[in-house]
Amino acid sequence: MAIAKLSEQLINQIAAGEVIERPASVVKELLENALDAGATRVDVRLEQGGVRLIQISDNGSGIYRDEMPLALSRHATSKIASMEDLEALHTLGFRGEALPSVASVSRLSLTSMVEGERNGWRLTGDGSDVFREAAPASHPVGTTVEVRDLFFNVPARRKFVRTERTEYNHCENVIRTQAAACPEVAFSLRHNDRVTLDLPAAADPAERVCALLGDAFLEHATPVEEQRAGLELSGWLGSPTQSRAQPDQQFFFVNGRAIRDRVLAAAVRKAYQDVLYHGRHPMFVLDLQLDPTQVDVNAHPTKQEVRFRESRMVHDFIFHSLHKALAALRPGDSGHAAAVPDTGAPSAVGRPGPMPAQAERPLSGLGAPGAGGGYTPPREPRPEPVGRDPGFGAAWAAFRGASAVAEDRPAAYAHPVAAAPGVATADPDADSMPPLGFALGQVAETFILAENARGLIVVDMHAAHERITYERLKREWEGARVTSQPLLVPEALDVTPAEAELAEERAELLGELGFELDRAGPETLTLRAAPALLRGQDTAQLVRDVLADLSADGYSHRAEGAMNAVLGTIACHGSVRSGRRLTLPEMNQLLRDMEATERSGQCNHGRPTWVELDHSALDRLFLRGR
Repeated sequence: MAIAKLSEQLINQIAAGEVIERPASVVKELLENALDAGATRVDVRLEQGGVRLIQISDNGSGIYRDEMPLALSRHATSKIASMEDLEALHTLGFRGEALPSVASVSRLSLTSMVEGERNGWRLTGDGSDVFREAAPASHPVGTTVEVRDLFFNVPARRKFVRTERTEYNHCENVIRTQAAACPEVAFSLRHNDRVTLDLPAAADPAERVCALLGDAFLEHATPVEEQRAGLELSGWLGSPTQSRAQPDQQFFFVNGRAIRDRVLAAAVRKAYQDVLYHGRHPMFVLDLQLDPTQVDVNAHPTKQEVRFRESRMVHDFIFHSLHKALAALRPGDSGHAAAVPDTGAPSAVGRPGPMPAQAERPLSGLGAPGAGGGYTPPREPRPEPVGRDPGFGAAWAAFRGASAVAEDRPAAYAHPVAAAPGVATADPDADSMPPLGFALGQVAETFILAENARGLIVVDMHAAHERITYERLKREWEGARVTSQPLLVPEALDVTPAEAELAEERAELLGELGFELDRAGPETLTLRAAPALLRGQDTAQLVRDVLADLSADGYSHRAEGAMNAVLGTIACHGSVRSGRRLTLPEMNQLLRDMEATERSGQCNHGRPTWVELDHSALDRLFLRGR
């Protein structure tokens, strides 16, 4: 074929193939245009999942009549005028840049009115590159874009459209994401003439988060506010106990733009790696603010991926901010305990039997038990719900007294354990009860029952001790730095020429990780030393993985992850196991250790270490007060 210039319509349809993947892509582009126009309210109407109709109305600044044809022309925008504007972009997109692509694969109608004008104007098209003359139309200040019969003239693309329900879900997710980024803007969604989403403007971002993710998320979430080196991170981190099977409740914004970025994803994943059960995904709403010149938002046609100039700095800032927030969680913080499902029906509870005698064996790692038994600190009586026998408390106290429970603080609590640096330990002179309360006994020689000011605490003693031991081992290992061990027989590694050059360039970093590598040829490395902790493991494959990460991202957590895995195994095998009877002082010592340990809500496999049944939950179990 001879070289020929493509028609304007075909050029727009090719561009649509890059930008318009499905109806949700149209919704995203039009929402960004509305928000860039200063809209404070956006109304979306869909039919058949957006395939038959997408209508988006806003109360923004509107478009003048003589600019409407330009808005439907390629490479026409009101947002940039020079390369400097492009490099420091403050808007979500380019008004008019996506409209020609949408108009080329649909029947589009653009209606708009500018404040101060007598009436609005409407411009329509039928999928060709020719548009009718703008005609007067009744319309309030703002813009309405109506997209009908998406892909009607591109049958090949229409075949890839999924079911109505699937396409609607994608559209709704786009709207919810934009609503999370702009709480000050009201959003509404109608599907097939039924209101499915109504989000009024919120003065407080927390209100919008509650509306999107529910009250339970915010109740258990950890707020994040960090600033450093021109970077600012704010938002909420979901509790590890609120993890999900899919990453469908994760909102990450960069300068208000919803993005998917592997640098940020890797930082979040690493921050949660020690507290999430395998295969689970955290919930979060996070917004990163930085100088627009430090991020390229045009790295992807749909602007859902970005490129950072200092990706390593951004990664480390995100990781350390989230790591700090998760590590600061302690028993007693809101939502730190795993939630206990409320079945709404009473449980079948057997008749209580005699408490087994406590074994007097010392518990390794928990400190020496004191001479005291249990402890019931004095406190104000809790208001009794309707129907509770007022004499019950006195009867229970008499029973506890008959069980020879000492009215002293146990030695395990009087001498709190040493905590991590910067972590406050329990104050032995404090009048208030500690967050995890005091031990009552064991169940099945596996779980510790304790009572605190709010109700009943149930602790998995192996999981709790495993986390305590694991954090202690990590602190000791980090304090001693990574120790390299020379190999008795150096090992030759076959790598690519690029990996061999990278090993030479990053020799200092690899040395900090405990690896000593020499280049023995264009495609050969010699491994002479490896981290002593990883003795017996496949260190050659680990080196290859580290080099692959360094090549792709500029950093790697493989070595650290492998070391933590070894420490986790040591902690698991070195922790108290099910079937071990503990004394009350040993149980109390474990509770105090948990209160002073980072991430003590989960073991290093991500399982919860304790749950709490507050007084109201106990009342519901037995239908009290109903």
